[in-house]
Amino acid sequence: MNGRRTAKDAPHGLNNTAASLLGFLHERPMTGWDLVAAAEQLMGDFWSITRSQVYRELSTMARAGLVEEGERGKRDRRPYAITEAGRTAFADWSAAMPGEEAVRFPLLLMLTLGRHIPRDHLTAAVEHHRALHAERLAEYEGQAEGMSDPYAAATLSFGIHYERAVLAWFDDLPEEITRGARKD
Repeated sequence: MNGRRTAKDAPHGLNNTAASLLGFLHERPMTGWDLVAAAEQLMGDFWSITRSQVYRELSTMARAGLVEEGERGKRDRRPYAITEAGRTAFADWSAAMPGEEAVRFPLLLMLTLGRHIPRDHLTAAVEHHRALHAERLAEYEGQAEGMSDPYAAATLSFGIHYERAVLAWFDDLPEEITRGARKD
């Protein structure tokens, strides 16, 4: 280890999901529903978060005094606001080095086991995922136009570079995989 503290080693006890919720709550009080929507919009393509995780983390953070619950509003939704203890925990989390990324790309698992998978199915899966990445790249490039928030723009730039790299990888796959020729 390089001697730097990572978020995993930090004394605050926050996991990345809880930290992301506190980050969103810096803007304004939000309901669990609002937090799920913000997470899907701002991080959905690179950080997964489920509705159940959001509500579980909010409950845990409320018990720990990191957020406070507001009065129930429309449709029985309860807003949460970050407390000073929550701001301190977020500051501690953000002072640590982020952990390493973990690539979980189900298509790579399928390719690893490709010799045991019918070639036409494998080819169809590759073509399907290539189309998804091409669509995502086009979406990201459209979002980038006129973006003024430098932090969101940096994240989006990563997405654009990532999708371009993945598409280049697809283009370099051997014809055996992309054209359905079975090698026995």
